[in-house]
Amino acid sequence: MLRGSFDLPVLFDLGATFAFALTGALAAIKRNYDIVGVFALALVSGIGGGLIRDGLFIQDGLTPLLTNPHYIEVILAAAVIGIAFGERVRRFHRLIAVVDALGLGAYAAFGVQKSLQAGLAVPAAVLVGVVNAVGGGVLRDLLVRDEPLVFKPGQFYLLTALAGAVTFVFCSAYLELSANRAAVAAVALTFVFRVLTIAFNWRTAPVSSGVIFTQDDPPATGKN
Repeated sequence: MLRGSFDLPVLFDLGATFAFALTGALAAIKRNYDIVGVFALALVSGIGGGLIRDGLFIQDGLTPLLTNPHYIEVILAAAVIGIAFGERVRRFHRLIAVVDALGLGAYAAFGVQKSLQAGLAVPAAVLVGVVNAVGGGVLRDLLVRDEPLVFKPGQFYLLTALAGAVTFVFCSAYLELSANRAAVAAVALTFVFRVLTIAFNWRTAPVSSGVIFTQDDPPATGKN
């Protein structure tokens, strides 16, 4: 089904892991957690989605997220920087948002590819791709006993990852593009979609409201 395969650039993969881990560390600091809590939230935010992908869905040997020491090293670095600089790190929220937007599409596409290569059906592969992209945030919210943000009305987040996963499948299976080109298309669409979502504050709405989507003027904090 796939023509070739694509690998995430090492620097991008580690950079995205660092950015995701940093958001987890800052969330822990905001809740006055100790160093153990800061590292734990950094860990699940950084590689939680990949751990679910490899440990729960695919189960194909040891995950490189744990056999490659660089992932734990960048997570430790994110925790230390979060503790050392605290609020000053939040000044780079726009840069983190850009990395997050790029990471959504990249990890969604990578999760789909790895699932298809493991023999999963297309719908299941799309599901795993989405979990790969947003699973770390869900685990973080569960650990701090918050309702996962992706379940609440808010700016398109999980839906953006879903768009990336579906785009990768469509481009590779139906347009017969190579895996690399399909991944580029998925990342590009996801990035543009996410940026537009933030810029125009497109949001999901509660089902009880009778509408599906809405657009509000105030900035939204939820993700969906």
